[in-house]
Formats: sequence, C-alpha cells, structure tokens
Amino acid sequence: MSDLGRPSSSPASSPVSSPAGSPAGSATSTPVGRRSLLRAGALTAGALTTLGATSGVAATSPQVRQAASAGGLVTRRLTLPSGVQSGDVTPRTAVLWARSSGRGRLVAHLRSGRRRRVVRGPWATDASDLTAKIALDGLAPGREWEAELAFEDEQGRRGEARVARFSTPSLRPAATSFVWTGDTCGQGWGINPDLGGLRGYAAMHATRPDLFVHAGDTVYSDGPIAAEVVEPDGQVWRNLVIPEVTKVAETLAEFRGRHRYNLMDDNVRAFYADTPVVAQWDDHETTNNWWPGEVLTDERYTAERRVDVLAARARRAWQEWQPIADPRAHGRGSGFAEARIYRKVSRGAHLDVFCLDMRTFKDPNTPGLEQERTSVLGREQLDWLVREVRRSTATWKVISADLPIGLVVPDGSAQEGLANRDPGAPLGKEQEIAEVLSAFKRHGVRNTVWITADVHYCAAHHYDPARAGFTDFDPFWEFVAGPIASGTFGPNDLDGTFGPEVVFSKVAGTPGESPRAGNQFFGHAAIDRAGLLTMSLRDQSGAVLFSRDLEPQVATH
Repeated sequence: MSDLGRPSSSPASSPVSSPAGSPAGSATSTPVGRRSLLRAGALTAGALTTLGATSGVAATSPQVRQAASAGGLVTRRLTLPSGVQSGDVTPRTAVLWARSSGRGRLVAHLRSGRRRRVVRGPWATDASDLTAKIALDGLAPGREWEAELAFEDEQGRRGEARVARFSTPSLRPAATSFVWTGDTCGQGWGINPDLGGLRGYAAMHATRPDLFVHAGDTVYSDGPIAAEVVEPDGQVWRNLVIPEVTKVAETLAEFRGRHRYNLMDDNVRAFYADTPVVAQWDDHETTNNWWPGEVLTDERYTAERRVDVLAARARRAWQEWQPIADPRAHGRGSGFAEARIYRKVSRGAHLDVFCLDMRTFKDPNTPGLEQERTSVLGREQLDWLVREVRRSTATWKVISADLPIGLVVPDGSAQEGLANRDPGAPLGKEQEIAEVLSAFKRHGVRNTVWITADVHYCAAHHYDPARAGFTDFDPFWEFVAGPIASGTFGPNDLDGTFGPEVVFSKVAGTPGESPRAGNQFFGHAAIDRAGLLTMSLRDQSGAVLFSRDLEPQVATH
C-alpha cells in the first residue's frame, strides 16, 4: 500500500467513456518523474494550447486563430472556475474536488515531501454539472499534502492547475484545530464586492485550522438575492448577482447555481483550497423548515411545490458540489453509513467528528408535544450515532448537529427544532435526543461536545441534569456559531427539558441585521497535544468573544 494514496475503486461522479483507452471513468495512478512534474508545473492559468514548439506562432496571433477555426488545432484550455477543494480528510483518506469549464478528466498531482504520484480520476460532464471528485485511500497519517488539480480534455491537453492543501491527522496524540459555522448568503445578503466579499471566510482562514465544519445552510436556495438592498439606516448593500440566485430554486440548474454562486467569492475559494471541509446540510439547501412529504403553499414556487421533488434535486446538487465521497469509496469499519449524509470523520487520536443529518428523516413540524416519539434522526441514524460514539477511541467526540438541542426554533405555531417550550419530560422529537444522551451515560461515554449553527447568533450552553426536567444524562456543552454571511437574529428561548444554561451569547442589534454590522460568527476549537480542548466563539473580524478550556475526563468503562 503506497503512503501517497490510491484512488478508491469507485469514482465519485458519473463516468463516461475514456478516450485514453483506460476503463470508463476509472481512476488510475501513475508514477511521475521530476522532469514531467516540472513540465506540468510550468503551465499557467488561462493560457491557450499552441500548435507546438516548432510552429513559432504565438498563441494570441491571428495565424493561430485562423488555424483554430480551420482545423481545430488550437483550443482554449480547460479552467477551474470554482476553485479546488478537499474534504472528509481522515488519517488515510481524503476527497479531492474540482469543477471544470468543459468536459474533461480530473487529474491530481499528489505530493508529500519528496514523493510524487499522479492520480487520474473521473470525467466531469454535464451529468455532474462539470464537477468531479477523486476519493483517495491509503494515505499516510500525520503528513502535509498538496494536490495539484487540473482537467485534461479529450486530446489529453492539461488545463489550468490549482493546488488543494490538507494534512492527514496523526494517529499519535498531536495538536489539532477546527473551525465551524453555518448560514452562507441568506436573507438576501450575498457577495458584496464593495465590502470585500464574504469576509468571515477570510477570518476563519486566518486561524489556519486543520478542518472546517460547515454545519448546515451551505446555500440559501429559498432566498432570492437582489442586486441592491436598502438597509434600515439607508445604506445600500450591493450584491453580486447571477440569474440562478434571483428567484427560489426549483430546477436542478437553479439548485446547482446556488452552489456556484458562493464559490464566486475569492475568500471562500482561498479558504477551501487550504482547508479540508466537512459539509453538512440543513433546510435552506432545499427550502425553509422542510420535512419529507411536505407540499409547499409558498406562492413563489410556481413550477414545483412537492418538497420531496425539490429535496431530491437539492441533494443531488449539494453532493455534486461538496467534497463528500461516494459512500462506496469507504471501506468497512470507517463509520460511514452507506447512501447517507451522516458520517464519522476521524481526525486522529484526539478528535472524531460526527456529522448528523437532522433533515432527511424528520417528521412534520408540530407543536412537539406528542407523547409518542417523533423523528428527527430516525432509528437507523440514532443507533449508528450511539454505536459509533461508543466505539470511538478519540479523546473528544464532537457531534455536529444542524439543529440545536435546547433552543426553541418556531415554525409558525409549530416547532422547527427539537425543543417545544415544555420544560418537563421529553416529548415528541425530544425523545430521540433523550435516548442518545441516556445511552452515552449508560455506556460511560465521556468528552462529548455538541456544535451547531442554524439560529443566526452565537452562544455557549451548558446542559446539566441538576437543572433539567429529564435527568438520565451526564452534563455536556453545546456551542452555537453563525451566521457567517447572512442576517443576524436572536436570542431564542430555552427549553428546560435537558437543563440548559446560557453561559454566553452575542446576538443581533435588530432582527435580520445586515452583515455590515459585523455580527457574523464562527467557532474555533483547538486541542493541544495533551488533549486540552479550548472552545472559542469569534466574530467576523476574528476577535475572540468567549473562550472556555475543557479538560478531558477518563471514561468509566
């Protein structure tokens, strides 16, 4: 097994026939020498492929243009209009992602130290919105990696190349860090070039984290973005706009356009090129507060109101555009649930991240006062979460939930979230969380921390059975951080069922506050070599608003 990684046996996007004679859509790996690497590295972005060194004709000359139109000998090289990404990076696996400007095959020049390898991935076609992924396996833990990504066209000509950088976590105790947030380009606040674009991403980038968890609402498919928005104080917010964001998304092309829009921002592309992503979805990737089987009454939806149809299109676009692997690429024992968004991402000796899906299996929104259990996780995911957290040998088990536990999140007269304003015994969807927390206590699980976004402000909550209507659980922390580029709200009411206490919060000055005010938030987690976890909440400038050190506890059994 090479420590430079091998591609998985299953491509992460739909393959087409390969003109190079290799199996259709297959990913192959070929050793590459120093000379060929230097030649590949000499190619620059946006250049034209010329007639060859002996022609003596400049790429921009009229002769070249005439030759191109006459015989097709000159074509514009494929580019990377949405940058490059890595994602779901574990000690031995990673996913590489890029989008091409046209039909092409994704090729990665993988480097770590003096080792080199070329990995040839699947073809990007219209069927995948010109996106492609390479799922790597067999990487060496505890190393820094560079993956120079480019697309080759059908004639084998290499296009624009960009580098995605990531580090595989060490299997030995080592310092590590991550950031998290949610809620990108919501409430009509999009990319404002006058203010430097999505500046919160630059602030996260400046912390140089090992990982980024986007805890849901990666896009706002239900939130049209206008060219100008007049703010309450009379200032004019000017958005970059493309056609796909000017209305609610209904078609697959419109859902795809939402993801393309966010990656038009320089800050986002730079951050993603340097930081592996763990992507999570919530409601706005499809539409606000949705659940399976819902039929919308929103008159803005004129072509399709069946949420199941919209969600299928939204999920396809989301999985095309996020660096999340095809489940078939993960072997047994990886913690990855096949055909599911929820998954475990191992980050070495000190950290496992458990990424939940609290949307796909959700029962309808009601007041939440049912005596019988209603679903937000579903039986399969609930059992998976308890099993995988029990099995985890990492010091810290961080659970990324796209809905908060104790905050009341209304949906008209119903409840969008878990909490129901009743501080007594668990009812409705609360019963699933009660089962999870009780199982953790029963099995002696220690050092669980919950992170979330969703409510558009930041907060630190401590949960304790001494304050709770339900007491069969051990105390734990929940940290809330967001939005990163949306309207700011809060605070929300707390439900006392699990005994939450607000230790810190920072909210909007006025509901729906513009990002211009600076109340955009993200969370930062740093674990030192000994296992001490420092959780902090930060604003759009990167300033630390709150920090708490958490000492790891020894498991009881």
